[in-house]
Amino acid sequence: MKKIFKKTFVSCAALLLVLASIACSKKEGNTEKEKADSIEVLEYKDLVLGQTGKDLNVKIKLLSHKTDMLQADYPGKNWQAYLDEFNSMYPGITVEIEGITTYADTALMRLQGGAWGDIMMIPAIDLKELESYFIPFGSLEDMKKEVRFANRWLFKDKVYGIPYMATAQGVLYNKRVFEQAGITSLPKNPADFIAALKQIKAKTNAIPLYTNYAASWTMGAWDQYIAGSATGNPNYQNNLLLHEKNPFRNYGDGSHAYAIYKVLYDAVAEGLIEDDYTTTDWEGSKGMMNRGEIATMVLGSWAFSQMQSAGPNREDIGYMSFPVTIGNKQFASSGPDYCYGINAKISSEKKLASMIFIKWLTEKSNFSYNEGGIPIAVKDNNFPDLYKAFEGIEFIPDNPALAGEEDLLNKLNADSELNINNGGNAKIQAIIEHAFLKDKSFDEIMDEWNQAWTAAQERNAVYIN
Repeated sequence: MKKIFKKTFVSCAALLLVLASIACSKKEGNTEKEKADSIEVLEYKDLVLGQTGKDLNVKIKLLSHKTDMLQADYPGKNWQAYLDEFNSMYPGITVEIEGITTYADTALMRLQGGAWGDIMMIPAIDLKELESYFIPFGSLEDMKKEVRFANRWLFKDKVYGIPYMATAQGVLYNKRVFEQAGITSLPKNPADFIAALKQIKAKTNAIPLYTNYAASWTMGAWDQYIAGSATGNPNYQNNLLLHEKNPFRNYGDGSHAYAIYKVLYDAVAEGLIEDDYTTTDWEGSKGMMNRGEIATMVLGSWAFSQMQSAGPNREDIGYMSFPVTIGNKQFASSGPDYCYGINAKISSEKKLASMIFIKWLTEKSNFSYNEGGIPIAVKDNNFPDLYKAFEGIEFIPDNPALAGEEDLLNKLNADSELNINNGGNAKIQAIIEHAFLKDKSFDEIMDEWNQAWTAAQERNAVYIN
């Protein structure tokens, strides 16, 4: 009986030790979690770089569309160089960068799935969804004092996204090719631009206008000119377009969306592009532009530095406003590119580390300047040289939509399937295809777009001016 009691006592004691060990382990684990969640997540304006979060020891992940920057031979400053600099200030914050080539679609699916990381470039979502996915950086009033274009991702007066850079929309061109073609002044309207392309074809061996059709995402650039550049009105994109009757009609004065897209149609129809648009090569086009094998490309100012760095002829790369003139004045659409958003469902420790990294990128890294962008930090007035070409040209940022219509553009885009400035690359590719095959006139294409837009307005009970 004593032996049985002794064995039982020993077994119970062992069991108690095991349970105590598990309890301690859980307690320690909970303590670490509680510690991470108890960290105060400050607003953007309250962070002091180099001081706030100095003792953090955490790993975060950024989901980015800048896949080229992951390469060691990236012609500019790559991601690793930025991370090395960041870690000299914050050695305890490890940042992983995941690049996605098909970012617009893939990032949206990852966001909705939930497992995407800590920071992402916000994809196309409704503004009302912001507070479900992301944390606010601060109020609009506060954030306007910190960053430019603070209203891009705004909901209930809270700012949920900070641009990684901002751009002005214009046209890349090779100065040496223009000189060889005898072009002495930059074109300021669509007719003059087409005439310049014809002159380039006749007098040089360069491709007058390189479409970058095969990359698809590059086609979206054409949408970005139809607001400020084509109208000179900051209210056009998010307000007037929503209620305009037949916005793709011909205004007859070389302005508005009709004039923008017709430049592409005419260039293709008149043989002023590459021989086979289906085989264009985005990465290869950079070197071609630098070498003078391409005369023009329609892309945002972000592409300028990449073309300069793609070969030895940096000084040959130029940038001009899109050739539209309204009342003897030219304008350039300007605004943020993708914006950083911080996951609302991660620990407080990771939220703070993410905000610190974003503020460092915005204020200390010189990122926007290096990529040829308009600086984001309000106190930063270091504009790249390319913007000298915009002297006398007014930058036009888009004003936000009226209260109650914040997501109306998204609804009209989805219902019409035109997806203006929202990944509607296929419709631009279709312009090239029809112009090349000559199976549909430009006016027929625009009539179809007007019908689709009108039908979307009617389905959403939108009043039409």
